[in-house]
Amino acid sequence: MTASLKAVDGGADLPALMNELAAGARTAARVLSLASPEQKNRALEATERAIRKHADAILAANAEDVAEVRAGGATSAFVDRLTLTQGRIDLMADGIATVRKIPDPVGVVTESWQRPNGMTIERVRVPLGVVAVIFESRPNVAADAGVLCLKSGNAVILRGGSDSFRSCRAIHACLAQGLREAGLPEASITLVPTRDRAAVGLLLTGLNGAIDVIVPRGGKSLVARVEAEARVPVFAHLEGVNHVYVEQSANLEMAKSIVLNAKMRRPGVCGAAETLLIDRAGSATSLKPLIEMLIDAGCEVRGDETVQRTDLRVKPASEEDWDTEYEDAIIAARIVDGLDEAIAHIHRHGSHHTDAIVTEDPKAAQKFLNEVDSAIVLHNASTQFADGGEFGFGAEIGIATGKFHARGPVGAEQLTSFKYRVHGTGQTRP
Repeated sequence: MTASLKAVDGGADLPALMNELAAGARTAARVLSLASPEQKNRALEATERAIRKHADAILAANAEDVAEVRAGGATSAFVDRLTLTQGRIDLMADGIATVRKIPDPVGVVTESWQRPNGMTIERVRVPLGVVAVIFESRPNVAADAGVLCLKSGNAVILRGGSDSFRSCRAIHACLAQGLREAGLPEASITLVPTRDRAAVGLLLTGLNGAIDVIVPRGGKSLVARVEAEARVPVFAHLEGVNHVYVEQSANLEMAKSIVLNAKMRRPGVCGAAETLLIDRAGSATSLKPLIEMLIDAGCEVRGDETVQRTDLRVKPASEEDWDTEYEDAIIAARIVDGLDEAIAHIHRHGSHHTDAIVTEDPKAAQKFLNEVDSAIVLHNASTQFADGGEFGFGAEIGIATGKFHARGPVGAEQLTSFKYRVHGTGQTRP
């Protein structure tokens, strides 16, 4: 395995290689845009079968990646994002099965109307074309992005992180097998076959117009670079500075369950809660149990002065903490004077990703859901439901936090645009 990595990484003319990949993807996109739902679903079914069959090979490749980053001193949260298990591979395959079963978005007429002159106008969904997905440590993104683009009739160029290089190659082999079995071009799903970081810069140029949209899936620095340098449209997947607000009427046991899950289920995922806001009016009964629960579960709590007085193990929170995505077992906690102050804090420090309220007051819940300007807002549920699979999409290509074209989990439908089809009977314009 090591020798093959060196062979792929060394000696190639990278610009020529990337242009060749892009040209292949462009040609494949034209084929995919006309592929029938049945043919695409055959590819998805074959891919699911291949991933289940070759789980041992995927796990072996992943074990090499994990060993390498552990030796380099990676954090436990980073290792968790990188690590694949049999259970996670099963979920990956289950997600592909779900994507296969959802309705094909391509060709769906979303609106139709007739003009006074007798012309009929239809708005119909069409693929975007060629999507470039640049992601970091989570190798399952290769499968998620690949199958969602396939379902939506798009070709995709995948550029995974160097840390997950072996894992992504093993997963991509299964994607390619699915395409072959269905008679679709293998260039429909391309994995950049090099760890060379210059490949990212070349993708950001759009490769002579071959790429239609770029999706960055990673940390703040990656997304910032993509947004600053990309010469094609970007579906921004910004950091998840997510909040849970425990309102004064919240059921304490429910609040404890939601807060613990939102922070500690998987601290390194983008849907993890990073800040806990507690209503002062209910803090006499809720503050101490919530903070003790988190600390006893192994979570470091950084709090304001009131929170610090609750437990000597709480560390002081700095101003920077309110704006930080820890991606680790750390949470910032503060007391707020009611719903308006909680919403104001989220607007000032949040990232428009995912925020939740725990409350038994329906009016407070409705105000929070209406006024918090995030892609996903939840009432009495964990922020870790910020996931395309949990939304019924089968998978996601990312959580878009912008407001143009797509917002929230980006599934197959969100990877389409539209065009207008006009049916006439000989009309001319006076």
